[in-house]
Amino acid sequence: MGSSEVPLPLYEIKDTPVENFRPLRVRVIGAGYSGIYLGIRIPQRLRNIDFQIYEKNEGVGGTWWENRYPGCACDIPSHSYQYTFEPNPRWSGFYAPSQEICQYLQNVADKYGVPRFVKLSHKVVACVWDDSRKKWYVKTVSGETETFVEEADIVISCRGSLNDFVWPDIPGIDSFKGEKMHSAAWNESYDFRHKKIGVIGGGSSSIQIVPVLQKKEGTHVTCFVRNKVWISDRFGDHVMQSLGLDPTRLDFTEEERNEFAINADKYLKFRKAIEEDGNMVHYSTLMGSEMQNMFLDMFGKATRERLASKPALLDSFLPAFAVGCRRLTPGPGYLEALVQDNVDFVPDRIERVTATGVQLQNGRHIELDVLACATGFNTSSIPPFPLIGKGGKTLQEEFSPQPQTYLSVAVANFPNFFMMLGPNSGIAAGTLTILLEAEGDYIVKCIRKLQKEDYLTMTPKRARVDDFSAYVGEYFKKTIYMDTCKSWYKSAGGSGDRITGLWPGSILHAMEVLRAPRWEDFDYESHEDNRLRWLGNGWSVHLLPGGGDPSWYLNAEELDVPPEKTPETDPKYHNRPYSH
Repeated sequence: MGSSEVPLPLYEIKDTPVENFRPLRVRVIGAGYSGIYLGIRIPQRLRNIDFQIYEKNEGVGGTWWENRYPGCACDIPSHSYQYTFEPNPRWSGFYAPSQEICQYLQNVADKYGVPRFVKLSHKVVACVWDDSRKKWYVKTVSGETETFVEEADIVISCRGSLNDFVWPDIPGIDSFKGEKMHSAAWNESYDFRHKKIGVIGGGSSSIQIVPVLQKKEGTHVTCFVRNKVWISDRFGDHVMQSLGLDPTRLDFTEEERNEFAINADKYLKFRKAIEEDGNMVHYSTLMGSEMQNMFLDMFGKATRERLASKPALLDSFLPAFAVGCRRLTPGPGYLEALVQDNVDFVPDRIERVTATGVQLQNGRHIELDVLACATGFNTSSIPPFPLIGKGGKTLQEEFSPQPQTYLSVAVANFPNFFMMLGPNSGIAAGTLTILLEAEGDYIVKCIRKLQKEDYLTMTPKRARVDDFSAYVGEYFKKTIYMDTCKSWYKSAGGSGDRITGLWPGSILHAMEVLRAPRWEDFDYESHEDNRLRWLGNGWSVHLLPGGGDPSWYLNAEELDVPPEKTPETDPKYHNRPYSH
């Protein structure tokens, strides 16, 4: 082209291999199921990461560290409530107690070296984005007064939705002179024998607490329950029967646990049967479905049988709304406890708490020695500390009047901020641990993109957040969750017209959605004019001394071998799951 040729812009090659493990500081809030998972996967899959997990408690385990009330246990089968890569064949029972789940989490954390990244008794009290520096400032408190502020490139909230417990909003709650405790802050040293005990709440915690307290020597238990609820049969009863197990016997013998431990095929078959049964319950979430009608008949019949000696209680346990509109909880022993002579069930509204008991609106006063509040948690997904994004906007403002996110993992206006088990992350059918693994893997991929491609920030586009919000609103219209019940699944304290607690679809749907990030749904910022400067200097780390394997692509674990069968010989050929 001669002298008319346009000169190319000046370009300086970045003197790094193409893998480009740019240093990044990642800070995680919380060391429960989600935080531990990131504590395993981030060191496994990423390099050159300054990584720290802050945990406000004295040990790892999250909600399973905190909740120690009597009867506290998993309310789905234990063999589903575990990491896919770390199955435990030695669960003591079908529903493992909280101490056993907490020990499992501690064992997994120790096995994979997570504690080296965890700072215990470190409570995050503020996270503020500095848009001029493209950094988060994370403020933590250790002990009573020691405060730290540090920079981070990425912040990940793994707080979950069951860690900020709330006392009931009842006048006089602070005036009670007896023993007062919350299910999430239980006084394990208290002797309940020969005490008059009041239990406020009718959710899953109360359903587990009451049967235990009812059996203690000399107790009298009064249950204060305002909202109607369905009590389900135990999840997995049908599976246990199909596998030749007795569904009325919840504990596993030492012989059965040993068999699971040494017979991997048998244990996998058992796990898959439970998992498949739980996933198929998704059919019941559609209003008027055959499975929903079956549950109405099944649980209604079981409730009538168990409350036959106190039929007046049926009004509180056969609600008009669909099964599952409120969180469905199996209640082994709960209905049986309510019909005992030392248990009273009070559906009347509480007017106030007094120094010695509870005053009802009908004028009746009930004397109590103990007031146990099983009144749940703040499930708004807004942390109890300032979290401030671009332009000084708080997460509370962003989530008003209800939370809006991108696929539950990211928030518009909050660069390099991710969530696990945030808004719309709950699962009503299947196991939550599968979802948290999918979310964790998604976030790790996002960190790798920031690191490798030299982006300073990534933030979901507002339009895509609006799109997901519209999808959420439309999806739930045909489900049972919009029925007339009060539930923490809903906005506005449980009575709103938006579902903010559940994923809009099945667990398998969530896994596929999160499998491969849609990078075009994010906005990016870079300090480089040439967005391909990350190509580096033409080298790979595998060619550098001590850098790797120069022929790694021939290793057996790297080979993607296609199946030998053809569509003609294998009818399931086209239905194979995608490679993950």
